[in-house]
Amino acid sequence: MYTSWKADPTSVHVSWQAYFHNVENGHVAIEQAFIPPPELVSATSTIPKPTNATHAQLETVKQLKAIHLIQAYQRWGHEHANIDPLGMLNEGNVRKKELSLSHYGLGPEDLDMIIPVGLGAQDFTATKSMTLREVIAICEEAYCGSMGVEYMHISDQEQVEWIRRRIEGPERHIFSNEEKKRILDGLVRATAWEKFLATKFPNEKRFGLDGIESYIPAFEAAVDRSAENGVEHIEMGVGHRGRMNALYNIVGKDGASMLRDFDSKETSAWVIPGDVKYHYGGSGERVTASGKKVYMNMAPQPSHVESVNPVVMGKTRAIQDGKNGDSEKTMMLNVHTDAAFAGQGTVYETLGLAALKGYEIGGTLRFIVNNQVGFTTDAWQARSSPYCTDVAKILDAPVIHVNGDDVEAVVLAGILAADFRATFNKDFLVDIVCYRRNGHNEMDQASFTQPTMYERIAEKKNILDGYEASMISKGVVMREEVQRMKDKAWAELLECFGKRKEQKPDPKEWLIDSWKGLKAPTESNMETLPPKVTAVSHESIEAVSKKLGAEVPQGFELHKNLERILSRRQQTVTTGKDIDWATAEALAFGTLLRDGTGVRVAGQDVERGTFSQRHAVLHDQRTNKTYTPLSTINPGQSLFTITNSSLSETAAMGFEFGYSLADPNALVMWEAQFGDFANNAQVIIDNYIASSEKKWLQRSGVVLSLPHGYDGQGPEHTSARLERFLQLGDEDSRHFPTPKQLQRQHQDTNIQIVCMTSPANYFHVLRRQVHRDFRKPLIILFSKSLLRHPLARSDIEQFIETPYFQPLLSETQHGITINKPEDIKRVIFCSGQVYAALYKYRETHGLKDTAITRIEELHPFPWEQVRQNLDNYANATDVVWCQEETLNGGAWGHIMPRFEVILSKTKHHTDKKVRYAGRDPMSSVAVGYKVLHAIEEEKVMSDAFQVSSRQ
Repeated sequence: MYTSWKADPTSVHVSWQAYFHNVENGHVAIEQAFIPPPELVSATSTIPKPTNATHAQLETVKQLKAIHLIQAYQRWGHEHANIDPLGMLNEGNVRKKELSLSHYGLGPEDLDMIIPVGLGAQDFTATKSMTLREVIAICEEAYCGSMGVEYMHISDQEQVEWIRRRIEGPERHIFSNEEKKRILDGLVRATAWEKFLATKFPNEKRFGLDGIESYIPAFEAAVDRSAENGVEHIEMGVGHRGRMNALYNIVGKDGASMLRDFDSKETSAWVIPGDVKYHYGGSGERVTASGKKVYMNMAPQPSHVESVNPVVMGKTRAIQDGKNGDSEKTMMLNVHTDAAFAGQGTVYETLGLAALKGYEIGGTLRFIVNNQVGFTTDAWQARSSPYCTDVAKILDAPVIHVNGDDVEAVVLAGILAADFRATFNKDFLVDIVCYRRNGHNEMDQASFTQPTMYERIAEKKNILDGYEASMISKGVVMREEVQRMKDKAWAELLECFGKRKEQKPDPKEWLIDSWKGLKAPTESNMETLPPKVTAVSHESIEAVSKKLGAEVPQGFELHKNLERILSRRQQTVTTGKDIDWATAEALAFGTLLRDGTGVRVAGQDVERGTFSQRHAVLHDQRTNKTYTPLSTINPGQSLFTITNSSLSETAAMGFEFGYSLADPNALVMWEAQFGDFANNAQVIIDNYIASSEKKWLQRSGVVLSLPHGYDGQGPEHTSARLERFLQLGDEDSRHFPTPKQLQRQHQDTNIQIVCMTSPANYFHVLRRQVHRDFRKPLIILFSKSLLRHPLARSDIEQFIETPYFQPLLSETQHGITINKPEDIKRVIFCSGQVYAALYKYRETHGLKDTAITRIEELHPFPWEQVRQNLDNYANATDVVWCQEETLNGGAWGHIMPRFEVILSKTKHHTDKKVRYAGRDPMSSVAVGYKVLHAIEEEKVMSDAFQVSSRQ
């Protein structure tokens, strides 16, 4: 009856409801069923002794107290679990009083009391009743043994019960002898890899698994169990420790190629500048014991170890989206370390995406390699929480802390994690508490800073030795069989060692099927690929334009102001005149979707747009239901995803980068709320977007859309730090490119950086991203003020008749409002919204001898177009670069060396230097006062046109 009441209070009579409620909440005296909750007060001091109670009543009271004791084990047992192989973690800890008999008024004399274990759903075994002594023994083993289980914080009772049954009940996994042999074999292979590298390359860093060899069989078990549960593809982000071991033993990466990286001095084998060996990734197909196949891919990563988490998450989501959102067949597995998991903000940001509609992937298996020290920093200095995993409680996720020396317990935790994820599509954490036998790396002397810890480590036997002896003593395996395992593992490594110099890097090593239609970097190096036309037909524009207006489903109540805005948008396409930025973007998205190209746009407030410019998702004013017009262009169109993100930059940008790695056939864009905030994701920009192809042969077509421009909004809403992106560009500014180099500019560059003024150019550059046989990241700095500016308008012909993106836009007013080219005395080059200020200033002051040229693409640089533009003004005496940014910001540092080279190659200007017109250098990107902003802008304009010298 108590069990029924726990499941549904209304299922029992109202008198029993009151009784059990009082028992649970402690409202009345014992004669009226008063049992106080143990976490609030000790029963021994508050329960009055019932003078008239019967023996049966006393037994019931004691049984209910025993239930509270069981619940205390479930809640707090992990605090006293034997999870530290060094025995230091709980040293000196006082046992929690709630785990003692005396706290509940019980004593040794009650240990043989019969407990109905069905009471409160405590179904430990198939037995209906047990003694209190037996119950405590089970609780001690389940909650205070080699595993400490945290799960009572979970709000979903079904998940709590599932874990409880698997931990303490009859559903607990019992390993067969065959399983134990596989565990032993995993330990043998893990240990062999580390010993082999230590023998052959004793002076090389490898971040080995010495001290946590149990990680490999646990990793294998989690992967194999996931495969049994239906997973066919696993994307992995794995930290340094044991990474290479897992690549070899689990992923199945070729051992010879891995060993080549340890001693290769043959530079002809290096097709890229590369990276250190323990940053590389790899892929392979694994076959489980039952014959199931699972494809595994471990992502390459920098030393910012946790930064790979959102990247892998984005890849996983892209693969799932390609399979109609199926999260049962594609899974993410993450391996963290204790100090990084607790200390890196990327972890929290990535966890925060887990349940969001635009990001969810059906749960992640997370292993924490808990060294109990971060480099030289002890745990008490590295975090404020009791456990390194506490940050994950934001997900309501279960955590198992497990002793790394207890191999079977570690493996069991991996199996539980795989099953839980398959059942509930939710994260599960396995915290493997272990130690580093060699310090932070193999060259490190850890006893300098952790002397007592390393005294204990020096006394520890190898994990394999202990498990091997146990299995032999139990008759699971013969000593000769173990030796055969060891001989086989060592022989395979010797074979790899012998072949290492024959191995050549495979440029397609980490590519999945979706990349097979595109050129690999090495193939692209052999062939110059012509640009593809990005213009579209009038029919395509017309089809998309039908979804740009105010037409909504019947009964959908659109905001009145939006009706006007959207009707105006559709009208500009219909008339073919004055198409603005947001409309051009919608046309690019829509035409791509019609062509069969998916589009994904994510970031803070992107559905509406920070500046209320996009309105891609409409909201019913009565019901708050949403409607996304571009998702309804025609039946069977490609997937259009536009989703607001959490208030995150690092994880949100990393996710989109990862998405682009797995789906090169989609346009993937991350947009910042303001470009200033992108520097929160600097690690993603520097270590992935700008450099992943050169380090890892990992290509991406991700787009960063960054609002940028000086509008008097202060130093935090002004600059996307254009100068930093340009500095990341790898184009050589010292020499004018050869004709072949000019043809190959976009193939050979690492990133593209555009700062445009033309909506039509925006349309073309978006379409260009996916209308190529190769992929490169694109950085767009767009102007907030030009979103609705009359100068930032395009006519329909520029979408239909202009075939390509235009990296340079020449003066359009010759013979109209300014002189003909031969009568131009000054040429001002600029990029971005400063063009509008220059144009207005010229018109206001009637300066007809000045031409304004817009450089729409800054990297790769339009060398030939700039030279031709200069040659068009044979009589110009002043060449100016004008920017609204400060001297130590903007494009000036990028422009100046290039103009020096270009001017030396012109017909008429070899003796000239480019002159700077812009703000003075400043540590802050912009002033905060609007009056100062206006004064600065006026000075920039007068400097550009040299007004003072004219007067």
